[in-house]
Amino acid sequence: MNRKLLCLALAVIFVSAAPSQQPSTPAPPAPASSSTAPAQAPAAQKTPATHPAQAGAADDENQKPFQVIVNEVPLIFTVTDGRGRYIPNLQQSDFALLDDQRAPAKVDRFRQQINLPLRVGLVIDTSTSIHSRFQFEQQSAIEFLLEVLKAKGDRAFVMGFDVSTDVTQDWTNNLDGLETGVNKLKSGGGTALYDAVYTACRDKLLTSRGPEPVRKAMILISDGEDNQSRVYEDEAIKECQRADTIIYSISTNWTPSRGSGDKVMQQLAEETGGEAFFPPNVEDMAVSFSAIETELRSQYELDYTPADFKTDGSFRTIYLYCKDRGYHVHARKGYFAPKE
Repeated sequence: MNRKLLCLALAVIFVSAAPSQQPSTPAPPAPASSSTAPAQAPAAQKTPATHPAQAGAADDENQKPFQVIVNEVPLIFTVTDGRGRYIPNLQQSDFALLDDQRAPAKVDRFRQQINLPLRVGLVIDTSTSIHSRFQFEQQSAIEFLLEVLKAKGDRAFVMGFDVSTDVTQDWTNNLDGLETGVNKLKSGGGTALYDAVYTACRDKLLTSRGPEPVRKAMILISDGEDNQSRVYEDEAIKECQRADTIIYSISTNWTPSRGSGDKVMQQLAEETGGEAFFPPNVEDMAVSFSAIETELRSQYELDYTPADFKTDGSFRTIYLYCKDRGYHVHARKGYFAPKE
């Protein structure tokens, strides 16, 4: 009996000490032909193949998680038709995926998710340029939060920005606290849009992780004009990708012509797998919020193992598409692999 126990202990020690396996030689890049694209493989959306396990209370959003590196990428995405309507009940065989230009080694799980817990950052431009419509924007934002945060596991925070950021309500599902946080915002000053996006992802959304999948999104309300940031647009986008965060941008430019700020709002959304909204007037902001609410509750989840995966901190591109080319897939364009 003692010998069996000793052998078992030695086996546990050996398994614990064994390094995670990686492919020893890189495979050649996949050709662009349709034969390369997996017939039944969807794509990736969560930042690298990292499953953090969180110690302590589940609602402590700022607690640093314990990182366990595994070769699995989780992806959450939505599908719409040409009219923007969300398409349910699709199967794994309806999609094809390339990760870093290669078909995944295997698809571990595919399912339709309706009620993933939400982690929503409400990031509102409070600069002088939006002063005249600021009060209406506040009211629309409050109504959105009251509608979207329904489940016990949902959380949100409120951040305003001009030349600097101001978190008026930290992570909570307390609706009164969130409403108070929105009402505390005051307009005035210049606009550091990229700094705000970067800071919200780095300080709030990057730390909002747990053992179960969640839907992380930033609701960005601004005219897109930046004149004060210290970081560049691509740096802000990369930080969103590290934080597994999708941006839904709502433009506050009510002029008939689309300016440079609208292009910024469009790019921030597209590069992170979200969507940009351009309501024609301030009264129609509620319609944009309603569309975002619907999308946050209408998604698919796909977990897959990439081919030739390396924990080297590099950025890996994702190309996910639906075989029915009349449908549009909203998914991230890539993720950062963890670095050992």
